[in-house]
Amino acid sequence: MRVGRIGYINCYPVYGGIDRGVIPLPADLVTGTPSELNELLAAAELDVSVVSAVEYARNARDYVLLPDLAISCDGPVRSVALFSRRTVGQLDGRTVLLSASSRTSVALLELLCGDVWKVRPHFAEARAEAGDLDALEGLPHDAVLVIGDAALLLAARHAYPHRYDLGEEWKRWTGMPFVFAVWAARRSSDPARVRRIHKALLASRAWGLSHLDQLADAAALTCNVRRATCLQYLAGLDYALSYKHLAGLTDFFRRLAARGLVPDGSLRFLQVA
Repeated sequence: MRVGRIGYINCYPVYGGIDRGVIPLPADLVTGTPSELNELLAAAELDVSVVSAVEYARNARDYVLLPDLAISCDGPVRSVALFSRRTVGQLDGRTVLLSASSRTSVALLELLCGDVWKVRPHFAEARAEAGDLDALEGLPHDAVLVIGDAALLLAARHAYPHRYDLGEEWKRWTGMPFVFAVWAARRSSDPARVRRIHKALLASRAWGLSHLDQLADAAALTCNVRRATCLQYLAGLDYALSYKHLAGLTDFFRRLAARGLVPDGSLRFLQVA
């Protein structure tokens, strides 16, 4: 069995216990960006993975969700942000660079632009990982969507006068939490083995959430951001998938389905009993 994990620090609380050998995982780990893992799971190169919420919606017929496990926020997320040289109201017809790493963040930004800010920017894809930030400055643009560790690093640089946290903007718009990523398994994978993986991930999450100080130390070294910032960031994320999270997720999917961007399907979960 092969399990996907995002290399960003936002996954530390879920994989921290596994990485340190505290919780055994009956599978091999494969690390990648959100978009890379989306493609690997779709190609059956992975059995279980954390994937963008939009990726689940697009391929729900082939996947089941792992219960009570997600990356979400109920307000600011801090690691998904639009950095802009202008206010959002001035971005109509302007160039906005999009991170190639997250389909969910791109879809959320498009909804906010069209339905909330009432602007139609010119979108262009660009690499926006942590190692690409210096090169970004040389590209012609008025704003850029950056996610993950790179967003924390760019915020610390104060290089743009305006920063819009997409988790906060969604909360202001809908009043609900936003689910950026979920854990999914292929329906063709052995359910009993997937259940063992799910159990290990939940146990590792429990360990991680009780050791956030230790994880923040490691995160600060990884992304070159102050430890206090990393701790605040990790503590502000939510890794559950409760009824309130599902309400936000289904509302997001409903808005995307109305635009024809995802199928209008229901959520299907791994049977754990």
